[in-house]
Amino acid sequence: MARLAYSLLFYLITPLIWLRLLWRGRKQPEYLQNLGERYGFYGQSAPDKLIWVHAVSVGETRAAQPLIEGLQARWPDHRILLTGMTPTGRAAGREVYGDKVIQAYLPYDYPGAVGRFFRHFSPAFGVLMETEVWPNLLAAAQACQVPVMLANARLSARSARGYGRVAALAGPAFASFSGVAAQTAGDAERLAALGARQVEICGNLKFDVSPPEEKIALGNAWREAIGKRPVWLAASTREGEESLLLEAWRRAAVPEVLLMLVPRHPQRFDAVAALLQQEDWRFSRRSEGLPAADAQVWLGDSMGEMVAYYTLADLAFVGGSLLPLGGQNLIEAAACGCPVLVGPHTFNFQQATEDAIASGAAQRVDDPEMLNATVGALFREKTELAAMRVAARQFASAHQGAAGRTLALIERWMGRAAR
Repeated sequence: MARLAYSLLFYLITPLIWLRLLWRGRKQPEYLQNLGERYGFYGQSAPDKLIWVHAVSVGETRAAQPLIEGLQARWPDHRILLTGMTPTGRAAGREVYGDKVIQAYLPYDYPGAVGRFFRHFSPAFGVLMETEVWPNLLAAAQACQVPVMLANARLSARSARGYGRVAALAGPAFASFSGVAAQTAGDAERLAALGARQVEICGNLKFDVSPPEEKIALGNAWREAIGKRPVWLAASTREGEESLLLEAWRRAAVPEVLLMLVPRHPQRFDAVAALLQQEDWRFSRRSEGLPAADAQVWLGDSMGEMVAYYTLADLAFVGGSLLPLGGQNLIEAAACGCPVLVGPHTFNFQQATEDAIASGAAQRVDDPEMLNATVGALFREKTELAAMRVAARQFASAHQGAAGRTLALIERWMGRAAR
């Protein structure tokens, strides 16, 4: 009955879903492409042997790389179907995997749409990345006898409380997983409490993603072109954070330091550029080339170049953490040897953040003023900044191995299904 009520609600909010697509399509027209796939209608044919991996957007798509490569090596006669929900995730899939995988959108969680998805593709098994728990999707997988596991699973205490409030709906969904590979012990405990079975701790797959050499080379080329000018990076900033950062940075008045500002979502690039212009900042856009010699801010309005930005930067602040948004992942920065600062709100990546702070790879700041004071202090204290850089690489290296552990579980739980 709970799933029936959920499905009826989903149908009732269909006009809102369309309005949201149209709204997003105004700034990102790709949202209005391949609409049939969002309802389970696919033009491409499906191979006989298929393994399905779902990665909702960019971060999950990139994190899935070592897992997908392992699946391809273990089951070379199967094609990988990579599904997602966003155009940026799909673009990241093309960049990372090329034609080595089949890509499609996962349909919305309507009973008919998810049923059509499984009838069309008939995967041997599925792997959902992080916390993609859709009741109708998982019920359809069971009905079609498609085992599904949750990989790189994370669940904050806040999200766990939310699922707990709809236990009649969420409980059967979590219980339907053939297995769960959790990132941390805390994640495992919360997932098991919600009904997940066969939960094991495997670590975070993002530690196993190697920064692309060509992006590292690009970052080094930027550094050579910019010269010895100090650069600090505000990475993956969210709406509302840029104005806070810029206001405080203007008061800091450190003219020799270049601020590299990279918004989290590409549809906000123009809005942030307008903010910089409105507030009379001298800025350049990455899409127009290297920063001018007198630029105070370089706006990172490009996709797929975060590794290059981290390679260029002497120090990075990882956004989404000044406001209560939960923060973004700092693992990619650490893998590039970039010291990290984070704000007070990191509940989405709590364990990784706390481990990075404990290792000396990261520091926490309370507000924009403390952020600017810390940036200035670290640029003055070169020895401390160098020690953080070493610690960042050691932290990233010490936590590798999740891909191998997850693949071992997949072989144990799913091996027979893929024969």
